[in-house]
Amino acid sequence: MPETTPDTTRSTVLAADRKLDPADAGACERLARTLCTRGHNQVDSPEWVAGARDAWEDLPLPLRREVRRFRRHSGPHGTLVIGGLPVDQAALPATPTVPGSVQRRATVSAAVLTMVACGLGEPLAYLAEKSGALVQDVVPVPGQETFHGNAGSVPLSFHTENGFHPHPPDYVIFLCLRADHDRRAGMRVAGIRQALPLLTPAGRQTLFAPEFITTPPPSFGPDAAATESDAEPRPVLSGAVEDPDIRMAQLVTTPLTPRAAAALAEFGRACEATARTLRLTPGDLVVIDNRVTVHGRTAFHPRYDGADRWLQRTYVTTDLRRSRDHRPHDGHVLAR
Repeated sequence: MPETTPDTTRSTVLAADRKLDPADAGACERLARTLCTRGHNQVDSPEWVAGARDAWEDLPLPLRREVRRFRRHSGPHGTLVIGGLPVDQAALPATPTVPGSVQRRATVSAAVLTMVACGLGEPLAYLAEKSGALVQDVVPVPGQETFHGNAGSVPLSFHTENGFHPHPPDYVIFLCLRADHDRRAGMRVAGIRQALPLLTPAGRQTLFAPEFITTPPPSFGPDAAATESDAEPRPVLSGAVEDPDIRMAQLVTTPLTPRAAAALAEFGRACEATARTLRLTPGDLVVIDNRVTVHGRTAFHPRYDGADRWLQRTYVTTDLRRSRDHRPHDGHVLAR
């Protein structure tokens, strides 16, 4: 499917669906700071994750209720946005500018992300991507402006995360630490529950057929990129006909037949027609149901002055057991 530059003037620009009140935000921050001072300050350690799992139960009820409801059913858009989360803005360092930037040491934002991840399931990472870190920085990197991934600043086309893998994440969580200078960067989301009615019967049928190859995205590096002959053909849609799951990335999903090419293009148009754009501000938490929602990004202009856009990201699985053969020592990192 050819890439397109989104016309954001036609998109719905949304703020948070919910916003924590100041008292609940303060309670979240106190709990996050406590988690950062319990002696285990390595975000990727089993002890840290265990502490975050326990701390989740002590988060304010309104936050836990929203996350639990979303976990049961992610709604028509497959996206939840909650504003007002603590990110310790006053103490934030300069926005990272190095490739592969991650958060290894305990911070308030890392604590918030990990606690919410444990409320949804279990945090997950991939060794070939961002060195297997559980909390990853999404920041523009000098010289990588045209990179089609989290280090770039050009438009990022629609995709589900890691659909090539036997065990893609069920959820992707983002927390905004800083907005871009011009407030131009937008996270674009499109859910199958909105797009499905726009598909023709023939298009739907084809998208359920194993006539597509999805390879690893550029963020996994050149060594991880499988050739089309090595990859297993898969459908784009699977599961319930009336409420299917998606595995697709416009950049790296290749149709194998003419009808598959037509169906993939049709699906792309349906996503564009139903897309919403989220303009994130510091403290906005975005939970994306990766099974039913694709996401992307509009273009923006980084300045590389230490105050550029900065999101942090964590993947979540609802069933850690199912990937046990990919995780050495029963950890949270998929090694293959």
